Amino acid sequence: MSVILCTAGYDHTIRFWEALSGICSRTIPHPDSQVNRLCISPDKRYLAAAGHHTVKLYDIKSTNPNAVLTFDGHTSNITGVAFHCEGKWMVTSSEDGTVKIWDTRSGNVQRNYTHGVPVNDVVIHPNQGELISCDRGGNVRIWDLGENKCSHQLIPEDDVSVASVTVASDGTMLCAGNNAGNVYVWRMIQRADVTSLVPVCKFVAHQTYITRVLLSPDVRHLATCSADHTARIWSLDPNAPHNITPQDQLPSAADRDPNAFPLETTLHGHQRWVWDCAFSADSAYLVTACSDHYARLWELNSQSIIRQYNGHHRGAVCVALNDTAVGN
Repeated sequence: MSVILCTAGYDHTIRFWEALSGICSRTIPHPDSQVNRLCISPDKRYLAAAGHHTVKLYDIKSTNPNAVLTFDGHTSNITGVAFHCEGKWMVTSSEDGTVKIWDTRSGNVQRNYTHGVPVNDVVIHPNQGELISCDRGGNVRIWDLGENKCSHQLIPEDDVSVASVTVASDGTMLCAGNNAGNVYVWRMIQRADVTSLVPVCKFVAHQTYITRVLLSPDVRHLATCSADHTARIWSLDPNAPHNITPQDQLPSAADRDPNAFPLETTLHGHQRWVWDCAFSADSAYLVTACSDHYARLWELNSQSIIRQYNGHHRGAVCVALNDTAVGN
């Protein structure tokens, strides 16, 4: 199974798709609740499905519809899920105000970090030593796993919920999208195991809620999904100067380039809110999940829909894609 593509949402099912043909190859019932987020393990063996109170782990190659492990410990909607690069642990965020780290073998909670307000998303820094989470109170927090504490707290806009965060695959950039439609960008600099953050820019991506921000694997594009029925692709110029002062001082207003992320394309064709997206490994394609029940595969160069995935009976709100080659 070289390409794994799956979607889920409010019809209490998880669907696996043949990416090119658009055929639904497998449906897993998820009767306990809607599915809020999906994540494929790095070795492509397991799928994590985050629901109302639990995360269920499914064997991708098995025909058994039952979960092989259930992670039980959150008391409200689970909003984010991500795997350690070797699959040793998993992190989740929840509207119960916590971020939890789980042992993927036992299903036990290893660590618990508290925001105090509903947490909307969490990602793992590529160094595997930091987590980045965001919440309804407008905070972006970075958790240092070595020190076992919050090392940074960013507040882009007071009391404006930050819906989504994304970190570059090379660990150099952090982006956050909020309910006002704004995207905030920071440069991440690591020196002697200490991460410092330098604001790069803020720009208006949408006129209403942002639901997801995602940097492409090649760090040349930023995708934003929104309640305005669109997804947008913003270009990152790899040759653009990002001068950092020796003191890591905040850049002046003149240095915060609002044109650092020019709009590349707006993906029209969704009929309702666009909730989630996933890039292909080569960054040439994007899959979106929408409340209109469809998932769509877009070729970014031509800005065209290559395939529509039709099968959900209610809104599709999450998507996971892994088309990378895995050894063995």
